[in-house]
Amino acid sequence: MDVEDGSNKEGTFHETDIHAIEENATREKALVWKQDLRIVPLSAGIYLLCYLDRSNIGNAKTLNASSNNDLLSDTHMTNFDYVIALMVFLIAYAIFEIPSNYLLKKLSPSKWVAFLMFSWGAATMGLGGTTNFAGVTGVRFLLGIFEAGLFPGLVYYLTFWYGTDERSIRVAFILASATLAGAFGGAIAYGVGHMNGTGGLSAWRWLFILEGIPSCMSSILVYFYLPDYPETARWLSSEEKELAAKRLLTEGSHGHGANLTWEQAKETLTDWRLYAHYAIYFGISTPFSSLSLFTPSITAGLGYKDLTAQLMTVPPYAVAYVVTILVSYSADHFNARALHSALFATIGAAGFMASALLPAHSYTSRYGCLIVAASGAFSCIPPLLGFLSSNLFSTAAAGLAIALNISFGAPGQIAGVWIYKADEATKGYPTGHWTNAGLLFFVAVGCVSLRLWYGWMNGKLVKAGTLHEGAQARRLFKY
Repeated sequence: MDVEDGSNKEGTFHETDIHAIEENATREKALVWKQDLRIVPLSAGIYLLCYLDRSNIGNAKTLNASSNNDLLSDTHMTNFDYVIALMVFLIAYAIFEIPSNYLLKKLSPSKWVAFLMFSWGAATMGLGGTTNFAGVTGVRFLLGIFEAGLFPGLVYYLTFWYGTDERSIRVAFILASATLAGAFGGAIAYGVGHMNGTGGLSAWRWLFILEGIPSCMSSILVYFYLPDYPETARWLSSEEKELAAKRLLTEGSHGHGANLTWEQAKETLTDWRLYAHYAIYFGISTPFSSLSLFTPSITAGLGYKDLTAQLMTVPPYAVAYVVTILVSYSADHFNARALHSALFATIGAAGFMASALLPAHSYTSRYGCLIVAASGAFSCIPPLLGFLSSNLFSTAAAGLAIALNISFGAPGQIAGVWIYKADEATKGYPTGHWTNAGLLFFVAVGCVSLRLWYGWMNGKLVKAGTLHEGAQARRLFKY
């Protein structure tokens, strides 16, 4: 009888325990969904405006070029001058990424991002008033300063709200808004192109003015509506704040945590395995940059003229948006970020390589290759960033490591402005396509190699029995 009673008590205990676990999982799921509704759409919208204001110079370059009312004609710039203006933006971008990430934590995300938005919106509108090479280059440098901190800042910002296995899909929604911006940018340029001469201004001037206004106006919304940290969010109950803190105890950053110290910075700077991540990100940066800036020129080289060339930039970006979301969801679901990045980098490389090998006059086939290349190149980036952030074990230094990663991509982005040469338009831009194909193959090999090395290291840690709890715990690497 006693045994039976004990058995019933034990069974009751297990049922209660399981119920508590299920209830906690339900509460956690509801919390994450509540965070998503507040954070992800707003962050994606911010990055969409940022990317729109960064890449619209590519549309301005070809907008109404047949009537000599384009950016280069009105400012008397050469193609070489244009490339220099693009490069200056990227130099400023590289220099100010790390300081900007530091200020994001120091001043709070809402205040800093709102300031950046207003500033880059004003700079974009200022581009509409430039009249020469010096003016365009100077304003593009300012634009680079203000936009530098946004993307690494948003990736860092997510570490305050989400665990390791939750970030890739959310980074994907944010990054994929860049592909939406590319699609919208082409459609907007097509519409604004019909305003050529309105108010005595060329259409490319209206393009910069009209696309800068939303960023300035939206900065007010961001200042009041973007939440900083879970512990300060008024729209979370005290129970939800406590749950958020527990969720991110070992896998997130903390708004109340100490600012980056020199010791933490030194540890991050001398963690040599991170440089493998940085090198891989360098490889994806050139395709990302070149597609962002030269897709209108590429479509113009595929037989599409004037405003039609602007409109034909929409499908590659639209398809890339869908593929990026699906790939990132799959990477998180299967906990296989490195392999997803490797696979889709290879697909992107195949698209570029096929376009380089096809005859220059095979317009339809090469347009299809552009869609494949864009989808592969863009979709491998969010899992790649998730692969890095999930293997950062010092949360205080996460902002520095993420900013460093994207800063290492800056030379790759600078290379991206040179590879699509204007004198190769009739040849199908072979230099650009071959360069991007080679770098994407490098990304694929790098991801697979790092995945195998992490697997080997995990085996050693488990075998040596060096895993333990605590602040100085050795943790398994994630893939």
